[in-house]
This record gives sequence, C-alpha cells and structure tokens, in this order.
Amino acid sequence: MTLINMFVFHTNKDNALSLETFGFYGIDPEASLEEFFRLKKTYYICMRELLEIKHKRNSSKSAMIKQRILVVDDEKDICDILQFNLENDGYRVDVAYSGEEALDKLDPQHSLVILDVMMGGISGFTVAETIRKSNNSIPIIFLTAKNSENDVLTGFSMGGDDYLPKPFSVKELLARVKAILKRSNTKVNNVRKWEIDDLVIDANFNRVTIHGEEIALTKKEFEILVLLAQSAPQMLTRSEILNRVWSDDEFVLDRTVDVHITRLRKKLGEYSSIIVNRSGFGYYLNLEEKSES
Repeated sequence: MTLINMFVFHTNKDNALSLETFGFYGIDPEASLEEFFRLKKTYYICMRELLEIKHKRNSSKSAMIKQRILVVDDEKDICDILQFNLENDGYRVDVAYSGEEALDKLDPQHSLVILDVMMGGISGFTVAETIRKSNNSIPIIFLTAKNSENDVLTGFSMGGDDYLPKPFSVKELLARVKAILKRSNTKVNNVRKWEIDDLVIDANFNRVTIHGEEIALTKKEFEILVLLAQSAPQMLTRSEILNRVWSDDEFVLDRTVDVHITRLRKKLGEYSSIIVNRSGFGYYLNLEEKSES
C-alpha cells in the first residue's frame, strides 16, 4: 500500500476529511527521496489532527446529551436555586421571570417547563393553557403555594404533568424531573411511524414515502430523519446528531451533518421545510409543517 492509498483509507469515509482539504493530491513515482519524506511528514500531521478530532468526539459522546429546561418564577431567588441545582445535575437551563417572558422564550428545544402558578401578570395556569392550545405536549411541573385539592385538580386539568407545593425539597424536584423526562423519552422512542399529510416516515420498514411513492434515501439520511422525528420538537445540535448516527471509527466533521441534511431536504421536495435549522444551534423536525404544494 502506498502512502497515498493509506491516506485515502483512513479518511475517505462518508464525507470525511479528504485529500483536497490538505492540498495533498498524490505521489509522483519519480519524486525524490526528499519529496517522499516531505509528503510522509504531511501525512502524519494530518493523521494527528484526525485523531484529535476523534478524541473530541469521544469526549463529547461520553458526556450526557443535555436536555433543556425552562424555569418560570417571578422570584429570582427560587430561579437561581433551581438553575444551579438543575445545571449541577447535568441539564441546560433557561429562566423566565413572568408568564409573558416564558411564552416568548419557550422553544422546540426545551424538554420540560417548571412553572410557578402565582405570578404577576398572567398566571402559570394561563401559561400552561396557552401552551396546550398550541398543540405543544411538552411536560409541565407546577410549583405553587396553593396546595388545596381543587388547586391540584385545576393544575392537572390545565395540562400539568406534576404538581409540587411550596416549600419543596430540591432533591424531590430533581427526582420528579428525572422521572418525567424518562417517561417522556420512552414514549417518544416507542413511536416508529410519523405521518405529515402525504409524507410517511416508517421506521418499522425503513422507508419514507410521499404520495405513496417511496423516496430513495441513503442509510445515513434515513437515520438522521428518524432521529429528528423521534426527538421532535426538541432541537439537536450537529454534535449530537454526529454522535448518534456515526460510529466512533468514522472521522467526520460537523459540516457533514449539513451536507446530509441539504441532500435530505432536496429529496423531500415539497416537504423540505419540515427540517428546521436555527443557525448556531442545530436542527429540529416540525411535525406540524404542511407541504409547500
């Protein structure tokens, strides 16, 4: 095996780093010994950079893919305590100090809302009702000093998943957060088929159809689409997609995700807009989006 063939073998996998990336095109059979050693040095430099990329990916993969939580309370002290403990437990946390701010900040990437009931302006119950009317099924935990039976029943009727009276134990709240997110993830992961108008994503038979006609997707394109469907409406970063679709022995960059999604959107045609990109953040699937025809 020549040096040039070794280089291709190690890097040319599914849009991995290519020879052109380094301006390294080949070895002239008549090249001098000095030229050979120069190219050999270039090869080892490239391989070292590739190994560093793999190390970073492994380090990222070993860390928990953090879920994002929105904390809503008009008492800053409570928000600070919750944010500190949730982040210490491995979650990403956004904070809102009013119901209006919460509705403005709520994003598809959030996995859970911790919501105070009694706030100035619109109440937590009204916030939850507004969220549910928008067909958003994100889990909601109510926090409140009102703990009568009627208050609890009102919370559940407004779409709450749990109800924790103040004062509360932070440890108990963290346990409830973990349990609700686990149930939510299990429910999502059990879904194997999604239908958006005439677009059908069927993970049971590994096929995607539009108007009954099967769309030819590569294995990676199909895996990305199913991953986004399973995670919807939560947003996934490029690194999260890489770590869950590509194996450890494949040298790929974040831009590989962009390349695959560009091709995937083209194949989806009139349904291309269901894959939503937020620049600097990542991608999510809008299961409510309709075709552009």
